[in-house]
Amino acid sequence: LQAIFIRYLIFFTTLSFAATGPKFKAKDAEVTDKVYFDMEIGGKPIGKIVLGLFGTVVPRTVENFKYWTYENPGAEGFKGSGFHRVIDGFMIQGGDFTNGNGTGGKSKFGAKFDDENFDIYHDQKYVLSMANAGRNTNGSQFFITVALTPHLNGKHVVFGRVLEGTDVVDTIARTPKDGMDRPLKPVVIKNCGKHEDDTPKDKTDESGHKEL
Repeated sequence: LQAIFIRYLIFFTTLSFAATGPKFKAKDAEVTDKVYFDMEIGGKPIGKIVLGLFGTVVPRTVENFKYWTYENPGAEGFKGSGFHRVIDGFMIQGGDFTNGNGTGGKSKFGAKFDDENFDIYHDQKYVLSMANAGRNTNGSQFFITVALTPHLNGKHVVFGRVLEGTDVVDTIARTPKDGMDRPLKPVVIKNCGKHEDDTPKDKTDESGHKEL
């Protein structure tokens, strides 16, 4: 009987794992796309943030983020919007391009869309994750962590990480704010888009020889 119980326990444990899916450290998740934010505080440039997106693990969430970064043919999107909430030692939050105060934003798929999965952990600084108002309420708002935030695992969908510009993220997190964590000077995404790597690719002529 004990052997039968153990076999059933292993079986149901396996089913439970399959239902929840594999878990990834943020540094191990595959980066499928890169985007950039050119940032300003109070109208002064402070640098560029390059974000790597995990399109293999959370394709729908990444599709939504890319849409508002550079794929939307209309006027709405992250360009010109701001980070409305900054908490040094925790995170910076943006993506509300409709109201600018954390009450707005929307998704590519309608007002909100469901949590895709929680397969990637908030296990390092500079993780990119979806902000929400509870289960299955994802829109366009997102946050970037500036500390370890394991208490957010299973509550917010991680879909990327900062590849370049951690110093810019830290500058935003430390910017003076009011009692409601709103920056005293506007923190604005002046420009954004698809990031192209600066490393030149080998060029090959018609004979198959590479240019040096």
